Amino acid sequence: MQLIINGKPKTFDLASFSVAHLVSVLALEGKRLAIECNGEIVPRSQFAEKRLMDGDKLEVVGAVGGG
Repeated sequence: MQLIINGKPKTFDLASFSVAHLVSVLALEGKRLAIECNGEIVPRSQFAEKRLMDGDKLEVVGAVGGG
């Protein structure tokens, strides 16, 4: 399966998996982030249910603190 993440193609060995699995694979657990899939925001409460499919386009944005 190939996904486009933040404009860059990335290939995975699985045919389909959840947004929660992607967060784990990208080592982003516990971080404050927003994920958009094909132009729609995926609420954090739906990360485990939202299935990703070949060709999906994702934007992953992390919150940055500062002051």
